[in-house]
Amino acid sequence: MNWFTKKKIQHNERETLENYLQRSNDYTKVHYINQATNCRFCFSFISTLIDESILQENVLPYLLEKPFEKIEEVKKLIPLADVQVSNDESLIEQKLFNGYVFLTLDSDPGHFAFLAAQKEIVRSITQPEVEFSVIGPKEAFVESLEQNVNLIRKRLPVKELISEELTLGTLSKTKISVMYLDGIADPDNIQEVMKRLKDVEFDAITDSSYIVQLISDNKNSPFPQLLDTERPDRVTAILAEGKIAIFVDGSPHVLITPTTLVEFFGSFEDYFLNWMISSFFRLIRLFAVAFSILITPIYVATLSYHYELIPKDLMNTLVTSRREIPLPPILEALFLELTIELLREAGARLPTKVGQTIGIVGGIVIGTASVEAGLTSNVLLIIVALAALASFTTPVYKMGNAIRLLRFPFLFFAELWGLLGIVFCFCLLMAHLIRLTSLNRPFLEPIYPPRMTDLKDSIIRLPFSKQSLRPQTLRTQNPVRFTPRKKVKKGDIDE
Repeated sequence: MNWFTKKKIQHNERETLENYLQRSNDYTKVHYINQATNCRFCFSFISTLIDESILQENVLPYLLEKPFEKIEEVKKLIPLADVQVSNDESLIEQKLFNGYVFLTLDSDPGHFAFLAAQKEIVRSITQPEVEFSVIGPKEAFVESLEQNVNLIRKRLPVKELISEELTLGTLSKTKISVMYLDGIADPDNIQEVMKRLKDVEFDAITDSSYIVQLISDNKNSPFPQLLDTERPDRVTAILAEGKIAIFVDGSPHVLITPTTLVEFFGSFEDYFLNWMISSFFRLIRLFAVAFSILITPIYVATLSYHYELIPKDLMNTLVTSRREIPLPPILEALFLELTIELLREAGARLPTKVGQTIGIVGGIVIGTASVEAGLTSNVLLIIVALAALASFTTPVYKMGNAIRLLRFPFLFFAELWGLLGIVFCFCLLMAHLIRLTSLNRPFLEPIYPPRMTDLKDSIIRLPFSKQSLRPQTLRTQNPVRFTPRKKVKKGDIDE
């Protein structure tokens, strides 16, 4: 392809782009004449994407009054940090829709310039809504990528903090930023994250949740394999551990990888409390998750197959509560479980005040009416309500959804084979978790494979003085967080 043919193709592409843009009301093209040299120049831009005050105050006064004839001279006149001169017409569409002003000169038709004048429309930083904590910082991420990166750089003002940016989405052109600490994060992890992101083929990436589904190790697992958070302090802590953070422009949630199962049951507020208190809270959450999954299936299995396991005093209560119930235990349990799920979904989709009313009033009215109508027993109603309450203790919303889903397979296996069915379903669940990975790292670590040194901050949290090493599963370049001080032997009171 010779030079003339190439220029002709570029000119046709430019005309096609111009025809598309002129169909939009927010496309603006204006012509001006320089007073000193009578040089004609033209601005083209998308008015909804640029800050026109930048154009009026920092560009036009200089181009109208000071002499110039070439694009390179314009670059020296304008007091803007980002002025790019080019002759590549394939960049015009990208720059226009990224908030640049396209500048052309009649006296220099072979070159043109892009002037940065982006309009920043962002909401102010607010308190975390999903991961709210009583103690600790009250800042949460917003939808602006630059502002979110700024929140991290304020907390980690070191040159080792690297931010690599790329663009995903054939239509959305969404900016993605991958942040890590050089010299700490494992290069294999960094390379794997970048490879997976570059291999993504999708038309529109509108939120970080798309990235979770596109780069997860097992896309058919109900368990999230990347941890998402809205707290800058949490991202700062995981970067210091040697993990990788993925920022998506337009999303107020940042992704953390690699991660493990136990991290989804730990609230970041645990680190602001005494280690004994936070360990106690973690154990309560783990117990609540097990209770939420198993209590209703155990009720169904016991009443269907294992009457002999029920104490006599409790048997009288159960017989009395189920005397008028025409449904078998499995249908009774499914009715209440589905009712709870309907109330949850209704409360989540309605406005806040209306949703709270639906959740409270609906639960009381439907629960009372179902017992009085003889459709469910009052004992099962209490059990299902406690199971629903226990499921709310999960700090991460996406893991809470997985817990809600798990109850139903356990219910069906309990109906089929009783307690043996529950054990069989539990074995299937453990086999899945053992095979599951996050960025090719074991998802069940440090339980499997067992790593005693990593147990210090998993099911329980030991004091910070005991956490001098970074997690082994991350294989960091620098495993030492700090050098522990040697304990000084204290003398007796009489010495």
